[in-house]
Amino acid sequence: MIHSVQTKTSASTLVQTLLEMGVDSVFGYPGASVLSIYNELANTQQIRHYLARHEQAAIHAAEGYARTSGQVGVVLVTSGPGFTNTLTGIANAYADSTPLVVLAGDVSGINKHGKTFQKVDITALSKSIAKKVFEVTSKDDISQVLKEAFMEASTGVKGPVVIGLPRNILENEYKPQKLETNIQKNDCHVDYLNEIKEISALLNNAQRPLILVGGGCIDSASEVEKLTSILQIPVISTLMGIGIYPSENNLYLGMIGLNGVEAANEALSQCDLLIALGVAFSDRTTCKKNDFAKNCKVVSINLGDKHSKFQLEITADVKEFLTQCIEKQDLFAPQEKWRMEADFLKGEDEEFLIPEENYTRLHSSYVLETLSEFTKYYEPIVVTDVGQHQMLTAQFFHFNKPRKFITSGGLGTMGFGLPAAIGAHIANPNTLVLNITGDGSFQMNLQELATCREHHIPVKIIIMNNGYLGMVRQMQEKLYNRRYQVEMTNPDFTKIAEAYDLFAIRVNAKEELIPALEKAIKHDGTAIIDIAIDSFENI
Repeated sequence: MIHSVQTKTSASTLVQTLLEMGVDSVFGYPGASVLSIYNELANTQQIRHYLARHEQAAIHAAEGYARTSGQVGVVLVTSGPGFTNTLTGIANAYADSTPLVVLAGDVSGINKHGKTFQKVDITALSKSIAKKVFEVTSKDDISQVLKEAFMEASTGVKGPVVIGLPRNILENEYKPQKLETNIQKNDCHVDYLNEIKEISALLNNAQRPLILVGGGCIDSASEVEKLTSILQIPVISTLMGIGIYPSENNLYLGMIGLNGVEAANEALSQCDLLIALGVAFSDRTTCKKNDFAKNCKVVSINLGDKHSKFQLEITADVKEFLTQCIEKQDLFAPQEKWRMEADFLKGEDEEFLIPEENYTRLHSSYVLETLSEFTKYYEPIVVTDVGQHQMLTAQFFHFNKPRKFITSGGLGTMGFGLPAAIGAHIANPNTLVLNITGDGSFQMNLQELATCREHHIPVKIIIMNNGYLGMVRQMQEKLYNRRYQVEMTNPDFTKIAEAYDLFAIRVNAKEELIPALEKAIKHDGTAIIDIAIDSFENI
C-alpha cells in the first residue's frame, strides 16, 4: 500500500508558526491569494478565525483584541482591495501604538509586471503608516519573517507590521533558509541613577508639581500608582492614559486637553513642574503648543523619539524607569501642601455639573454617569467610537484599571468602536464589554452586527443618538456661523437590530434608561440601546 506524502508548503509553515507564537484568534476576510492559508487554518482547532464583514473592521477587531489583552493582534486579508481596505485600520494602530501583524495576500510574483488583477504596491502603501513592512520572496524563510514581525510589533514603541505574501510562495514547497536572524530582544539593564537624581532635584525644588500619564504607561500602572503614592503628587492624564491611574484615587484630577476637565487643565496651568510619563504630545493634548505648560518646567520619560524642547527628556521604558525611582524613593520629598490645593480644584469641578432635572431632554453626561454607576461592579471594558460621546465618556465614565478604556486616540477613526468591541470580547470573554457610540459612527461599520450574531458576541451597544454629527456640528456652530451640513436622517436602529435577529430597545426619557440597561445587560447576547440625546448638546 502506497501512502502519499503531503508536501509542506509555506502556507502550512506559516500556520504552524502562528501556533508556536501562541496565536489563538485571527481576524480576516478570505480571497484567492490567501486561500492556501485558510486551507491550513481549517486543519487546526487551536486558532479560531473570525470572519469580519469588511477588512477595516477586521483590523479594528484585532486592535480591540490587542489593546485589551496586551497580545499581538493578527489580521489576514487578500490582495488588492482586500489589503487597501485595511489601510485606515493600519494607520489607526500606528497612531495608537497597537501591536498588530497584518498578513496581506499578494498576487504571484510572476504576475507582478504590467497591469495585473488585484495588484497593488503593498510597501509603498504601507510604509508611512506601519512600523515595518516585509514583502516575502522565494529567498526568505517565512517562519523567520513571521517571528521577526511579531518581535517588531510587540517591542519598543509597539505598532502594526505588514507582511506581503505572494500567492505562489504560499502554495510552493517550504524550503527552510539558513539565514542570519534579525530577531533580537534587548534585555540589557540600563542604570538611570543620574537621571533620577536630576528629576529628584527638580521635584524637591518645585512647589506645584504634576504627573501626566499617557498611553505609553499602559504596562506600568502599578508603578505609576506606587510612585505617586510616595510623592503625593496630583495626577492628570491624556485621553490614551485614562484608566492607567484609578479615577477614584484622590490624587487624580482627570483628563487634560481641548476636551479635558476643568480641574485637570487648571492644575496644568498652575503647576511649576510637569513630569510626563509615556506621553505623545499631540495637539489634542497640548491645544496651542506655544501655550502648553508655558509656566512650568517639563520632564518627559518615553520610548518615543525626542521631538520637543523640554528641560529634560529621557528615552526609557517607563516601567523600568519608575521601578528604579521607587527603589530610590529616599531621594524624593512628598508634596502634601500642593496636593490639598489640587483637591480644592477637583471639588470646584464637581460643583460645576448641572443636575439632569434641569434638562428638557436626556444629556450625555447624565446617561454616562448613570451607565458608569450601574455597571461599576462589572468592571466593564468600554470601547468608544469617535465624536462628542467619546470625549464625554472620557469625562464622565469612571475607570480604575488599565485596558478598560479603548478608543481611537491618535487618528480619530469613526467606525472603530463596534469591531474593536468584538475583539475586546474575544480577548476577554468573561468581561462585560460596552460599545459607546454615536449615530454617525455606528453606521460606519454596522454590518459587523452580522459578526456579533454569527459568533454570539454579547457586546452591549449604547447609541448616543442626537441626529447629528455632533462634534462637527459643534465646530460649525462656534466657528462657521451655524452653517450645518451634518444633520443625520437615521434609520430605526431597533429595526436594523431585528433584521440581524438581535435585541434592541429605544430610550426617549430619563425614567426609561435604567430599565433599558437592566434588560440589555441581562440579555444573553448582543444588545442595542438607542438613546435619544439632545441634538444641540455641546462638550
